[in-house]
Amino acid sequence: MAGPVAAAAVVLLAALGVAVVVPGGPPSWAAVGLAVLLVLAAAWLAGRYARWTTTRLVVTSERVVVRSGVLARRGREIPLERVNDIGFRQSILERLVGSGDLVIESGGERGQEIFDHVAQPSVVQRTIYAQMNQMKRRWAGPGELSIPEQIEKLDELWRRGIITRAELNAKKTQLLDRL
Repeated sequence: MAGPVAAAAVVLLAALGVAVVVPGGPPSWAAVGLAVLLVLAAAWLAGRYARWTTTRLVVTSERVVVRSGVLARRGREIPLERVNDIGFRQSILERLVGSGDLVIESGGERGQEIFDHVAQPSVVQRTIYAQMNQMKRRWAGPGELSIPEQIEKLDELWRRGIITRAELNAKKTQLLDRL
C-alpha cells in the first residue's frame, strides 16, 4: 500500500505548499484539482486495502489454497505432492515491511504461480516445506520407510543379487501405484 499512501502524501504536501506559497490561498481551480487528486489517491488506497483484506493464502496438510477478490472471486489450489520448488523474492523496502513475493512451481499446466505481497514469505516457504515433509511421513506410515526409500532399498537388493530384475520391477510398480 506504499504507492497509494505516497501519492496521498505528495498531494497533501502539494496542497500545503500551495496554501503557504500563494498569498490569499490557492485559486479555486488549484484547490479543486488538488481535491480531485486527493480523492483519487484515497480511492486507490481503498481499493488496495479491500484487495488486501479479501485475499487469503492458506497452507493445509494437503494443499496450498489461495482465494482473492473483492466483487468477483478467484481461487487456486495446489496439491502439496505436486509442488516442485518454492522460492521468494524481497526488495529492500519489502524486507523492511515484512512482505515479498512467493513463487511456487508445481507439476501442472500452469507451472509457476507467483503470489505477490505475501506477509513473511520465508516463514510461508518453511511452513509449506514442513507440511510436505509431514505428508511424506504420513504416506510412509508409522515406523515404515517412505515409498522412495523403499524403492531405493529394492534397488540395493537387486544390485546385491538378492532379488531379480522382474521382482524389482513388479514391486516398484506396486509401490508407485500407492502414490
